[in-house]
Formats: sequence, structure tokens, C-alpha cells
Amino acid sequence: MHDPIEIAKNIYWIGVNDYETDLFEAQWPLPEGVSYNSYLITGDKMVLIDTVKKTHLSQYVEKIRKLAGDGGTIDYLVINHMEPDHSGAIPIMKQLFPEMNIVGNKKTIDLVKEFYGITAGVTTITDGDELDLGSHRLRFVLTPMVHWPETMMTYERSSRVLFAGDAFGSFKALDGGIFDDEIDRSRYDDEILRYFSNIVGKYSPMVQKALVKLKGTDIRVVASTHGPVWRTSPEYIIGKYDIWSRYIAETGAVVAYASMYGNTLKMAEAVSRGLSLGGIKEIRMYDVARTHPSSIIRDAWRYKGIVLGSCTYEMGLFPAMRNLVELLQEKGLKDRVLGIFGSFAWTGGAVKNLRSFTEKSGWRLIEPVIEAKCAADGHQLDECVRLGNSMAKALSA
Repeated sequence: MHDPIEIAKNIYWIGVNDYETDLFEAQWPLPEGVSYNSYLITGDKMVLIDTVKKTHLSQYVEKIRKLAGDGGTIDYLVINHMEPDHSGAIPIMKQLFPEMNIVGNKKTIDLVKEFYGITAGVTTITDGDELDLGSHRLRFVLTPMVHWPETMMTYERSSRVLFAGDAFGSFKALDGGIFDDEIDRSRYDDEILRYFSNIVGKYSPMVQKALVKLKGTDIRVVASTHGPVWRTSPEYIIGKYDIWSRYIAETGAVVAYASMYGNTLKMAEAVSRGLSLGGIKEIRMYDVARTHPSSIIRDAWRYKGIVLGSCTYEMGLFPAMRNLVELLQEKGLKDRVLGIFGSFAWTGGAVKNLRSFTEKSGWRLIEPVIEAKCAADGHQLDECVRLGNSMAKALSA
């Protein structure tokens, strides 16, 4: 990974892997790291497509020098996305290549000024504009709110490469292979969906608008700013984004529970048993106190059924469940089937708050709703099994 890697004729991946950052955007775990993908177009003009996080400048500059030479110049830097994990190297690039012209849409150029104080040597483009590089030609496609206001994509006509910004990306570093045909895709699938659901999913309607803009474009390679480069099956990742941004789900269920002393856990297990007896094989049980919410949100995006159960804590939801519910509401996930249950000791509150979430989410509520005092008795556990079975019927309908 120390050398530039050609992804199409005279177009090179010059990205870096980050195995040291623990939390993406200071909140999403990176147990297997993440890549920051940047690209360099060579030929009549030298053009950078996005940069990398400022923490990885040395190896990044080394790759650029291998292509541009010690005395070489960079003519343009095209910015698809201004988030600092992609724009952090801009000040250094401007110092190293003072003649470099920064290309972006108006909102991008405004952010370049606000983040880095750069106002000279910039070119503002609009949707559909093209940049003639001689041997290459770039077309700019504005895709606002996928997932920042300034985001856009850049399409190189001769090689049919789509530089997609943060769209079609993934958590997880590139372990040797950078292309979809060089990797075990199954090792990335969960991280691709975790990335989409937590980073991009809230803006699904804007993803759909972006896909409409790209319709009819002959895309041979999808080059995102994170994760694999899709040169063999670009339609796979584009198709996944289409499905996920239309909230289409697989048949399966997430059972997420909060339990301090095991009583609500026992109810969750009874619900899961009911799901299994109803023929559902894809069941994911999560203790919200011990599972990062990004993984639960990922599987909530994947599966049609979601069952939430919580003990009562200070007359409301257990804090980790409250956090999960707030995140689910914030992400705007639609078209799910919901089951709820809970427990309390001296006063209720958990189930009441889960009912409130049901109304706000617009999801279809499956009966029965079970609320146990202290510990569920045999009848209430049977009702939990019935809830799971009713959910299974709804998912199989």
C-alpha cells in the first residue's frame, strides 16, 4: 500500500489506511480501521481528487511525489467533500503546490475559506460543468446532503470512473486489496451497511435524488473516499445504496433490550423464541448497554422487524435504550414493524416511552405489548413468546 495503485489508465489510488483512530467522527467505533481514499489523474494535467486526513500526510505526499516527481506540479485539486478526514491535507498541498487550483462548488469554496482561510487560486463550478484536461475530461455532479450540503461527485468520461465522495463508502481499512475483486466482500458487507446507516442513512431521500442524477451514466468504476474501489461490480454497491435508501429490508428481526438484573433479558429471550418458532431464522439479539448503537442501527436498517424492550430507570427508559431510541428517530428509518415490552419495580415509565417512540416513528406496532412488574410471570413470558410469533407472522406476510 506504499505505492500508488492504478485504477484506470493514468488514474491512481493514492489513499492511506488509518488503524489508529478509535472513533470515526468521534463517535463510531473503528475496530478494523478505515481508509481515506484520494486519487491522482496524470497526463496533460495533474489532478488530485480529494485529499486525506492531516494525520497521514507523510505517506500521502510520498505517493504524490512518486507520480509527480520531486519538482512536479499539481494543476488542480477537485474537492468532492470538505469533511476534514478528506480535506485536512489541503493547507499542506497548497504550500507544496502553490500554483494548484482548487475546484469545487460554491458551498465547497465557502468552506475552504472557513476551514483553512484559502481564498486565492479557486475555481467555482456548478452542476453539470465540465473541466477539459486534454487526455481526460471531468463532469461535476452536485449531490447536496449526501451527506453534507456541499457534497458532489466527479465523473471522468474517458475511463468512466465515478469519484463518489463519501457515497458508496465503508468503514474498515483496506487490508492489501483495494479492489472489489481483490477482497473477500463478505468481510466488508457489515461495515458498508454500518457506514451507510449511521453516516448517510438519515439523508436517504437525497441519496435517491443523487441516483436519479446518475441514471444513464456509464459507470465502470466507483471510487469512494472510504473502502474498496468497485471496478468489477460497481452495480453491486450502487444497487445496495438504492435498496437501503428506499428502506427495503430483509426478513429478519432485531431484538434490543436493556436489563439491569436479568428480568427484562428473560422477556427478550422469550420474544426471540417466539420469532424462531414462527420460522424467523435471522434474529439479532443486542444488550444495548454492551453493544455500540451503530451496530444495532445497522441491523435495524437490514431487517424488517425491530423489538425493543427496556427496564424502567428513574421513571423512564434505561439510558442506553433512550440513546438508541433517540438515534433511531434521528436517522429517520421508515417502514419497519415494531414490538415493545418492558418492566418496572416501584413505578412504570419504560413502556410508556416506547409507546411514544412508536407514535413518532410511524412504524407498525405488533401486539401484544407486555409490561411486567419486577419479574415476568409464566403468563407474561408466554405473552412475550406470542409477541415474537405475531412479529414472525407480520414479517412473513
